[in-house]
Amino acid sequence: MASHLRYLARPQLACLQATSIGLRSSIPIFPLLRCFSTTSPALDWLTPKFMEKSKSPKGRPHVATGGSSRGTTVVWGDYGLRMKDHDRRLPASSLKIAEETIKRRLRGMNYTLYKRVSANIGVYTKGNEQRMGKGKGKFDYWTAKVAVSRVVFELKGDIHEKIAREAFRLAGHKLPGLWEFVHKGDPPVVGITKLGNGVTLESLKRARRNPPLGTNAMPNPPKTTSSSPDASQ
Repeated sequence: MASHLRYLARPQLACLQATSIGLRSSIPIFPLLRCFSTTSPALDWLTPKFMEKSKSPKGRPHVATGGSSRGTTVVWGDYGLRMKDHDRRLPASSLKIAEETIKRRLRGMNYTLYKRVSANIGVYTKGNEQRMGKGKGKFDYWTAKVAVSRVVFELKGDIHEKIAREAFRLAGHKLPGLWEFVHKGDPPVVGITKLGNGVTLESLKRARRNPPLGTNAMPNPPKTTSSSPDASQ
């Protein structure tokens, strides 16, 4: 009897009637399992929830030139991995490999890994030896536009600094470009210039070339006119 109950407990065979296998009608029939779930799926930072309505142009990552330092400091964690050389597009496959590298190095430890970017820009390619025109091509992969001095990963937990530095070093080898290890509380970066050590945002906004000598007190210096022999007569 127990073997027959285990046989009926399978979801693909639960719809069979008891009479079909020669059992008495007193044996309960287990209901079918639900083939769907009302729980929303977890959001993936490497794949957008919806496809793009229009194909994204190639473009370039936005570089803040007006004095903004957003995204250049560690916010939630204790350590971070920051872009060092210049802006670029990071494929979702490279970001996934870097994340797996960090998790493999920190296996068995108590930590939290934060991702500061998301791969939501589509890349469309065409085959070789194609004529010009007729659209951008078919979808190939997802990328993330990362500006210079942007923090990509943050790490928080009961981890020594040397271990976190080693994990980010291994992850930086899996990503294109140059990367640097930063701490929480490090000064922000404006463009490629780090604030601190006498460098402030106000000093960066001032004019780099000093005005001529003797014109600081006079807002509008007088214009010099050239003297000619005709004007003297």
